[in-house]
Amino acid sequence: MHQVPLYINGEFTQSQSDKWLDVVNPANQEVLAQVPCATSQEVQAAINSAQEAFQTWKNVPVPERARIMMHYAALLKEHQEEIATIICHELGKTFEDAKGDVWRGIEVVEQAANAPAMMMGETVENVARNIDTYSYIQPLGVCAGVTPFNFPAMIPLWMFPMAIVCGNTFVLKPSEQDPLTPMRLVELFEEAGAPKGVLQVVHGGKDQVDQILEAPEIRAVSFVGSCGVGQYIYSKGTENLKRVQACVGAKNHMVIMPDASKEQTINNLVGASVGAAGQRCMGISVAVFVGKSQEWVDDLKAGLEKVRPGVWNDPEAAYGPQTSAAAKARILSLIESGKQQGATCLLDGSDFTVEGYENGNWVGPTLFTNVTTDMDIYKEEIFGPVLNCVFVDTLEEAISLVNNSPYGNGVSLFTASGAAARKFQQEIQVGQVGINIPIPVPLPFFSFTGWKNSFYGDVHTYGKQGVRFYTETKTITSRWFADEAVTGPNMSINLR
Repeated sequence: MHQVPLYINGEFTQSQSDKWLDVVNPANQEVLAQVPCATSQEVQAAINSAQEAFQTWKNVPVPERARIMMHYAALLKEHQEEIATIICHELGKTFEDAKGDVWRGIEVVEQAANAPAMMMGETVENVARNIDTYSYIQPLGVCAGVTPFNFPAMIPLWMFPMAIVCGNTFVLKPSEQDPLTPMRLVELFEEAGAPKGVLQVVHGGKDQVDQILEAPEIRAVSFVGSCGVGQYIYSKGTENLKRVQACVGAKNHMVIMPDASKEQTINNLVGASVGAAGQRCMGISVAVFVGKSQEWVDDLKAGLEKVRPGVWNDPEAAYGPQTSAAAKARILSLIESGKQQGATCLLDGSDFTVEGYENGNWVGPTLFTNVTTDMDIYKEEIFGPVLNCVFVDTLEEAISLVNNSPYGNGVSLFTASGAAARKFQQEIQVGQVGINIPIPVPLPFFSFTGWKNSFYGDVHTYGKQGVRFYTETKTITSRWFADEAVTGPNMSINLR
């Protein structure tokens, strides 16, 4: 049985832990490897190594740090399909979806290679007579990241490349459900020329995260995951005086106007609702049909009936299994609650199986209509291939519905009207808005900007805000005396 190593001070080391967790292929329940819950001594060793490495790494010229990221991006592209195959086995994604996971991470690494421009400060000459003011952007120190199961390549790559290129060192705690992918990312990062100690990897669960949150050496923590865990990490991290950015739950709506292109809208809705088995925080879980567009529900059902889950190398499979048996059980429970609470289940994927892989965590496409906002299937993030349909009469009602949601991660509007689109994007209280785009995840020169209960923190992930999160600004005001003239004491705060 392969035992997943730790990565401490540039060495892949065997954990001395007495607690190990199985890494399971969700398509067939095959145990692929075992991952340790690192001991407290091992976690502290990783933190100490990162702290020591920071003393020299922070002084490495920014162009040199950027060149490592250039090399890293090239290696990731070279090994994209290999990494995607690892994702397919430990998470169950289809091959195309897994390659997309890797590619969206590569895009962030490419942006990290732009560090010299992003690390530039500001200068003003003669803010007062013969006095200049300028600022430097400097790294924080040791940073940490806790990443989820659903994007084992992309989300680690959201975090450690940006933190490290800014001059920090980093401790990564990846999901224990699929650690093989991030470990391969680490191997390639080392091959790209990353010095010892700038990146550490420890494995485990709550105990290991608690140690990270309590460690005084760690200055900032990034997190992506569920609401409950995100609230805990934000509260405990800030209690220990750390910066925290926590991207958490969502309940994303797609608002559909009657003037939208029906075929385009339905195709986009099918992919955005059940793609990746519904296991993405920017997926669409609520379709809001405005006015006569509700007549398209039968076409939507027909579109969903054409897709099915399957194993990663099945070219006809639209998506893979749920990540675990527990995740499947939770989804099935919510589907049952929708039926019991009065929603109409037009398409039920509860009993779906894949021939030859009957033990897989399969859930077929599921479609509900007549959903109301007091139902559990509307209120809770299902994180599965389940789409709820809500009917309203006007765009104003749709905007009110979305704005009343406690979440604000993503939303989209499908319409042919520029006036409707402008009204929508101005009035909607959601951080990431798509106009005829179902999943508006921004490219990494922008930031990932969830609102409300979809984000805890003050500064968002990657893009310019990512640089701000991982850095401090130092402002210098200077004057050089050109002669021996001496003036009397300045007793005021004014510069002169």
